[in-house]
Amino acid sequence: MTKAMSSRTTTTRRTILKGAAAAAGSVLFAPAVFGQQFPNRNIRVVVPFPAGATTDMLARLIAQRLSETMGQSVVVENVGGGGGSIGADQVAKAAPDGHTLLFHNITFTTTTSSLLYAKRARHDFDDFVPISVGAWVPMLLIANASVPVKDLKEFVAYAKTSSTPLFYGSTGPGSIMHLVGEVLKRDTGIRMDHIPYRGAAPLVTDLIAGRVQFAGDQLSSSLERARTGQVKPLAVATKSVAMPNVPTVRELGFPNLELQGWNGFLAPKGTPDAVVAKLQQEIAAAVKHPDVQKRMTDVGAEPSGSTQAEMRDMLNKQVGQVRPVVEELKLVVE
Repeated sequence: MTKAMSSRTTTTRRTILKGAAAAAGSVLFAPAVFGQQFPNRNIRVVVPFPAGATTDMLARLIAQRLSETMGQSVVVENVGGGGGSIGADQVAKAAPDGHTLLFHNITFTTTTSSLLYAKRARHDFDDFVPISVGAWVPMLLIANASVPVKDLKEFVAYAKTSSTPLFYGSTGPGSIMHLVGEVLKRDTGIRMDHIPYRGAAPLVTDLIAGRVQFAGDQLSSSLERARTGQVKPLAVATKSVAMPNVPTVRELGFPNLELQGWNGFLAPKGTPDAVVAKLQQEIAAAVKHPDVQKRMTDVGAEPSGSTQAEMRDMLNKQVGQVRPVVEELKLVVE
């Protein structure tokens, strides 16, 4: 993942920074009191995935608290499909007034990169303004419980000697697990076939049943199953407070699989800077509420409430990692 990274990072950073600059510039044309009047109606938060998974749960948790503090209802709407690109496209084309937001995750960088590579994207990274990371959710790599290994290094050794075909599952073509699976194959020479699913729930069901031997998703989706032995945790992409005894991919010798998992808010390009600032402040306060923090940590998420600049820097870095690899491996969203 590191080979092609440096050549494109500068261009990618400029791309995302263009969106932020556009938002900052738009405030020059807005009334000085616009941010003070916001919100003046319900806020719609688009989750670009079906209901029930980690991102949806976190969005609803934060939205409930925001509804209590912002004087308007904050309503979550699920708009699934296209690896998250359909819901994201709705937000990209929404009025840039802060009343329509996107709550996305790490798949934003992989799917958008895949669609751009295939020349099928209806939006680009600079069509959005980062607001705040709501929570960090590490990616957990898991195996079927019957696979005779204890970690990712042993799984690779097992795959190299297996006499039967191995399959890995993902939440769809162009998803983060699709990327991880193909990078692991590239770096180790193991053979596995990719089986895409429409979401984490059917993926984990088939993993438990043994139809696929290897998978991964946001830690929260499989945390309880890993703790109870229904699936076997092999590695986390970054250190996890919820599973401190599970080694990271870097510790096991796979640094190219190290990617920061996140769930966060974005707004359409052109949203006034004052509105973005108010949203960031409200989100950060919501995430710091004790009840919200407890419910997040119970499912393995780590509360954030980052600044806009921190989220922008994270996205710049992550797109710089992901996009060259998507193009190298020719990963596309179906």
